[in-house]
Amino acid sequence: MLEESESKEPAMNPFQKNESKETLFSPVSTEEVRPRPLSLPKKPPPKICGSNYPLSIAFIVVNEFCERFSYYGMKAVLTLYFLYFLHWSEDTSTSIYHAFSSLCYFTPILGAAIADSWLGKFKTIIYLSLVYVLGHVVKSLGALPIIGGQMVHTVLSLVGLSLIALGTGGIKPCVAAFGGDQFEEKHAEERTRYFSVFYLSINAGSLISTFITPMLRGDVQCFGEDCYALAFGVPGLLMVIALVVFAMGSKIYRKPPPEGNIVTQVAKCIWFAISNRFNNRSGDIPKRQHWLDWAAEKYPKQLIMDVKALTRVLFLYIPLPMFWALLDQQGSRWTLQATRMNGNLGFFVLQPDQMQVLNPLLVLIFIPLFDLVIYRLVSKCGINFSSLRKMAVGMILASLAFAVAAAVEIKINRMTSLQPGPQEIFLKALNLADDEVKVTVLGDENNTLLEESIRSFQKMPRYAQLHLKTKSQDFHFYLNYHNLSVYTKHSMEEKNWYSLIILEDGKNISSMMVKDEENKTTNGMTAVRFVNTLHKEVNISLGTDISLSVGEDYGVSAYTTVHSGEYPVVHCRTEDKDFSLNIGLLDPGTAYLFVIINSTNHDPQAWKMEDIPTNRLSIAWQLPQYALVTAGEVMFSVTGLEFSYSQAPASMKSVLQAAWLLTVAVGNIIVLVVAQFSGLVQWAEFILFSCLLLVVCLIFSIMGHYYVPIKPEDLQEPADKQIPPTQGNMINLETKKTKL
Repeated sequence: MLEESESKEPAMNPFQKNESKETLFSPVSTEEVRPRPLSLPKKPPPKICGSNYPLSIAFIVVNEFCERFSYYGMKAVLTLYFLYFLHWSEDTSTSIYHAFSSLCYFTPILGAAIADSWLGKFKTIIYLSLVYVLGHVVKSLGALPIIGGQMVHTVLSLVGLSLIALGTGGIKPCVAAFGGDQFEEKHAEERTRYFSVFYLSINAGSLISTFITPMLRGDVQCFGEDCYALAFGVPGLLMVIALVVFAMGSKIYRKPPPEGNIVTQVAKCIWFAISNRFNNRSGDIPKRQHWLDWAAEKYPKQLIMDVKALTRVLFLYIPLPMFWALLDQQGSRWTLQATRMNGNLGFFVLQPDQMQVLNPLLVLIFIPLFDLVIYRLVSKCGINFSSLRKMAVGMILASLAFAVAAAVEIKINRMTSLQPGPQEIFLKALNLADDEVKVTVLGDENNTLLEESIRSFQKMPRYAQLHLKTKSQDFHFYLNYHNLSVYTKHSMEEKNWYSLIILEDGKNISSMMVKDEENKTTNGMTAVRFVNTLHKEVNISLGTDISLSVGEDYGVSAYTTVHSGEYPVVHCRTEDKDFSLNIGLLDPGTAYLFVIINSTNHDPQAWKMEDIPTNRLSIAWQLPQYALVTAGEVMFSVTGLEFSYSQAPASMKSVLQAAWLLTVAVGNIIVLVVAQFSGLVQWAEFILFSCLLLVVCLIFSIMGHYYVPIKPEDLQEPADKQIPPTQGNMINLETKKTKL
């Protein structure tokens, strides 16, 4: 377990999922303010079971669990919502997903400024939680098919996501810090343990929600399709609970007043130094040792020294966004990849968006494993595994994860049927006659394009590829059945799949051409369609919300998406008879064709065949890439913040956290730009990100090689060395340790 040297700071611990995403401290002011007493209750705050833990932290921990459940649960199904409900392309879905993620890491700066300069932490959490809840309500309404059309759903979704980003980002820098404020200084050890429980609640909320909300989406049907409204509504309900629980503890909280924002003060100091240097660029003015020394006319020496130490660390932050660009694609590109894989594990069918549960699960395993086993073994081998080296290795692991993802993507493409290109079609024939039929396809010049003998109730083993001379062309078909030859003509358009269905009517045969859909299966579901050979229309019920009608005399239904699983009894009805069909096991990712035929001694039966074979590559093949990227996250994220905190003064830690969150935001913007403008196929895009991170890792390693670490004791200011108040525009800098 990683711990900071000062007990007043929150500890690095194995329960922490990703310090880059959860705030550990809040900014403090460098401006001179009159001391104001804390709004403490007149009597000592109640404790938990006679311990030194204030009762108020129970409300805060439950609040954090519910809020993280709300955020990660909603985000888990977001990409598939864009793709399948709003019908956006994969690139647009990826771009909006990362735009939302980026906004979630920009808004904490706004939330910290509001809390520290205006409302205080308690009121900021309350007010922005209301905004958060409103965002969930709007987002859930946007997922109801009965409300408006495509434009209404899009507007509601974007407005809801904007409100959620403001809410979750705004309270991010406040909740953990507010929990730390509940402890008295003499209970620093209990406060450290509180942060361990706090981060356990974060990971528990993330782990449970990432597993449950995809099930609410995929296993529950709303209005005949996936229930995105429920998948968004349940996280919204958890956010309501989070707000109510937090408000219940209002009377027993310690509520420190706003103290001002150090981030603003640092920005002003840097800006004044730059502008002052620019205004005094004459050669007659003596040069100064450091460019920040040009702020000495207005700001105290201690602040300038702290900002100098800060800028050394911030310089190392420049390459970091590329790592986050790769890490955050687990919820976008990797989830989209999972939709093209077989989620049937034998004992459980895994939804594509449920694969994201591997990240928090592996984090809980890897942090103690690395800290207690791997790092100690490396140390015993005499290897100096410094913090910067750990971060570089983390980058390499993430790069390898995307190389593995590219290999999986190539394998998926090889196992997926080809797509018809310009002036191409794919054709197959299905023989529903009682004997073998020979099919011959002729072109415009009577040249033989295809010749195949097909037995009764058999289809061609694969699609045949035919070339067209124009975008649309007539093809001539000769069907030889017994001693009968039948001639027919069908027109077909480029870039389409077609099925030629051969029908029997007494001693004669005929044919009809049916256009197949390009995407018959989505989201790991199963697609079915029916051919009715009966002389009466058949109504088929595939569930409580799914029913379809198939016309008489070889009527063909459209594809209907259903859940995979066993269907031993499918209720059917004609105008004078009720019967049931046993269509058996439907595998996920497969498209089936069922032919309803008469049986001499029984009710009508269904003849089953695979229209499109199942996704044969198991979703378990994504496990190596998740393991690699999570190992990289543990080495990069935990070590990165630990190193940053050890290299900057205590008064600058809130600025470091703001900069760290900004690197996450910039990383998501990188993904947005690449998704919109690269134009690469998916495996090539994975390779691009992998190579870019390797290049960035090399640059970071060079920067780290020339970086001279500062010993923590060199950053401590002697207790007797206080800075006196200054006159005029000078500012009395108040330096203190804080929590975020």
